[in-house]
Amino acid sequence: MSQADAALVGAVCEVAREAGRTTLPFHRAPLAVERKADDSPVTAADRAAHTLIVEALQRLTPALPVLSEESDAGAFAERRRWPTFWLVDPLDGTKEFIKGSGEFTVNIALISGSEPVLGVVHVPVSGVTYWGARGPGAFRLEPGQPPVALRTRPADPERLVVVASRDHAGPRVEALLARLPTASTASLGSSLKFCLIAEGRADFYPRFQPTSEWDTAAAQAVLEAAGGAVTDTAGQRLAYNKDVLTNPSFLAFGDPRQDWLALLA
Repeated sequence: MSQADAALVGAVCEVAREAGRTTLPFHRAPLAVERKADDSPVTAADRAAHTLIVEALQRLTPALPVLSEESDAGAFAERRRWPTFWLVDPLDGTKEFIKGSGEFTVNIALISGSEPVLGVVHVPVSGVTYWGARGPGAFRLEPGQPPVALRTRPADPERLVVVASRDHAGPRVEALLARLPTASTASLGSSLKFCLIAEGRADFYPRFQPTSEWDTAAAQAVLEAAGGAVTDTAGQRLAYNKDVLTNPSFLAFGDPRQDWLALLA
């Protein structure tokens, strides 16, 4: 990784940390919750993190557009002309945040074409930051500690750990788990599910409920850099900057040698 690339990674990690710090005064405090057009919740913490990230990234890379969950997505005719842009979820796991859980993150991804090539996932409550990029790999940064390289683990079909959304697992995941009687489960909010696989602490995250591109891009970059993959249910890599910014159902996994699609049969 060049010095310029390393400097960019360091700067984006710091932007994510600063945004995380803006959310903490709202955490576990009385909070007004509004509903967006899609009925998803939004709070002052989401908006504060959004404003900080957008302004910081525009200063850092003035030539690159920034698309945030809390900004206007704009027409695809305009977005399709963006060869590279930032894709941001300023507070992923708003439902967890509202409940007072610490399972929320700040997600910042750099998209080139249709691929996430750099991802930063920051956990404000713990101060832990995950980042990953093609080439350098994936890392976990704890406050005051040197970075730790991440690598996914080989899957043992008899001892799988399956992660699921705390609020959005759904009947298809329940049916899949019923076909895996020896598997154990871990339930987490936000993009931490991907990071658990990237750390080698879990194997598989199936998601059949709706998500948006900003929910997954940064964590996908981390997981892929750690040796894992994220595909749709046809086995195609999850892609970005589509006409509609909703993701299809997807599978995130750590060991690409396993036939994860066969579990859906």
